[in-house]
Amino acid sequence: MVNSEGERTLSYPIPNPAPLDPPEEWERLRGGCPVAGVRLPSGDEAKLVTRYEDVKQVLSDPRFTRQLDADDAARVADNESGGVFNTSMSSALPQTGEGHLRWRRMVGKWFTAKRMMALRPGIEEMAERLIDEMVEQGQPADLKASLGFPLPVYVICDLLGVPAADRDRFSHWSDTLLNMTRYGEQEIAAAQREFVEYMAAHVESKRAEPGDDLISSLLVETDSEGRGMSNEELVATGQGLLVAGHETTANMIGKMVCMLLADRRRWERLLDDRSLVRGTVEEALRFDANPGFGMPRYITEESEIGDTSLPRGTTVVCSMASANRDESVFEGADDMVLDRGPNPHLAFGAGAHSCLGQSLARTELQGVLEVLLRRLPSLELAVPAEELRQVEGLVVGGLREVPVRW
Repeated sequence: MVNSEGERTLSYPIPNPAPLDPPEEWERLRGGCPVAGVRLPSGDEAKLVTRYEDVKQVLSDPRFTRQLDADDAARVADNESGGVFNTSMSSALPQTGEGHLRWRRMVGKWFTAKRMMALRPGIEEMAERLIDEMVEQGQPADLKASLGFPLPVYVICDLLGVPAADRDRFSHWSDTLLNMTRYGEQEIAAAQREFVEYMAAHVESKRAEPGDDLISSLLVETDSEGRGMSNEELVATGQGLLVAGHETTANMIGKMVCMLLADRRRWERLLDDRSLVRGTVEEALRFDANPGFGMPRYITEESEIGDTSLPRGTTVVCSMASANRDESVFEGADDMVLDRGPNPHLAFGAGAHSCLGQSLARTELQGVLEVLLRRLPSLELAVPAEELRQVEGLVVGGLREVPVRW
């Protein structure tokens, strides 16, 4: 496809040739067209950046904003709201400046590395129980459904004080929120209305009977100027953390295990040396070729990326996954090196909007991997890696199921 300036426009997201392999276009774009024109599922056009330094710059530069509800910002999804980056949930929370920093400071107290590590024993205990149930039900099994999905849900539900028994409802609400092409407008609107009503009722229940959870804490905490969060902010915070806290980690658990089992030598090396677990998690995050849409940004003034000047109103999409395969930063970038160091990957973003829950994600991934190595050393894929089926139609990437035996 050729745009009005005569440039070739790629359809985006670029499909993976196989579930665990990166698109060949990444390398071509990094080398010859680092700021490329793309057409999104909505039909709107944007610019895609694929090189490490460019992605890091865009994510760190305050001129590249999250003001994705602007009239001339590109919409991701072909529905009325335009997708997860344009919802009422994102508009309810401050996206820039001091307001955003205030929100991050208040919520971030719950996501320190020290606090997350204190959760590690409980995470491993939950993983043990889920593996017990999976083994009891027999093989082959779907590791994603048995372990990858329920574990992060239990953890984030505990943090928020919501019942994990509602996890199937959360999953549906989350999927409609993350929609690109899977759901129609009416289904999305109904699900999101239910989600807001559910979380609003939860906030009120915690106001009446506080517990030892994040929502109860945020109901009484204030910032340095004595201001607390509004009801709208509390509801949006609960929604955002519930979606982000389970969807991406659930998918990453499955993908990480598949990466390790696709080349048996990787799994065997971990069995021989458990000290590699922490580094392996970081390398799996870097090596992930199927992370989903990436991070969009909107520029409110003319800006530059490398040698390319972009006019005000441009929407820029950052491919962190392509950046993580940049040979100028990562030697042997297309090899999975379990003891790679240093490993400054961008899987969690960069700058003021880097992932708030990255310590929690790391803790969950490390804990799950430790337990799997201990409990199921003979674990293997039950289908060839190339036959794994990818998640489609959502802004998150992943595998629909992870068939395993042991």
